[in-house]
Amino acid sequence: MSVYGLGANPFGSRADEDTSIRIIHHALDHGVNLIDTANSYTDGHSERIIGKALQGRREQAVLATKCGWPLGEGPNEGGSSRGHIMREIDRSLRRLETDYVDLYQIHQFDPETPLDETLRALDDLVRGGKVRYIGCSNYAAWQLCKALWMSDRYGVARFDSAQPRYSPADRRIETELVPACLDQGVGLLVYFPLDGGILTGKYQLGAPPPPTSRAVTQPRFAQNVTDQKLRLAEDMARIAAEANVTLAQLTLAWVMHRPGVTSALIGVTRIAQQEENLRAVEITLDVATVERVTELSREFVAF
Repeated sequence: MSVYGLGANPFGSRADEDTSIRIIHHALDHGVNLIDTANSYTDGHSERIIGKALQGRREQAVLATKCGWPLGEGPNEGGSSRGHIMREIDRSLRRLETDYVDLYQIHQFDPETPLDETLRALDDLVRGGKVRYIGCSNYAAWQLCKALWMSDRYGVARFDSAQPRYSPADRRIETELVPACLDQGVGLLVYFPLDGGILTGKYQLGAPPPPTSRAVTQPRFAQNVTDQKLRLAEDMARIAAEANVTLAQLTLAWVMHRPGVTSALIGVTRIAQQEENLRAVEITLDVATVERVTELSREFVAF
């Protein structure tokens, strides 16, 4: 799969259907094959848009989706029980207009469901051809390791990927999850590599957020925009200027070359954003620049 992955969270909300389809086609035309979505994104509309966009181009895409995030108030409206997994894969396949997904992921760890039940259900999907590979998202290192151990013990499909949050402004996975994935051969598909736009220069220290930004439209996200992170963005912007790249390009290039990272999942709402971000794939940072970013962001390994 491509090191640049297209994150489909904005499709159907911050990017309307026509714009989203243009973004998907632009990505495919420029060598991006990984498209990552979930059944919970915009109430399934993200999946519907992708299904429409991939008509006649399905084989060009590595299509990843997820289940497990709460979809309603009922006790069976989320989680990773056999019943929920079997119901939601069929719903996702219908919305995506395909008979299989390349990667099916559990969106978050479910403490209420025995892990072997989840793994056996996923194994049945692999054996039945609805799913090619399986992964997990938002799992702690111990949860991933427990799942891998159980898969090996019972002879069922094992997680091939993990999807955590990761950027210079959030490096917490480096202490345990990254070493576990490297040791076990599990790929890392990281989301929020730009920390929700903080590491693009969109937000300024001491200034109100842009009126259409996520910090305004999604109040919970505003808690993520801290002075500590804005100072990091300012310092990294100076390094980016010296390297003759944008702050977003510097950030993505750093993330994409971190140990264990298979793909960085990047959500955009405009093709112009994607064109800028795609240039990061071609950037080779010198050792000194990498070390400066690494040292500047060291405080975010544990915070």
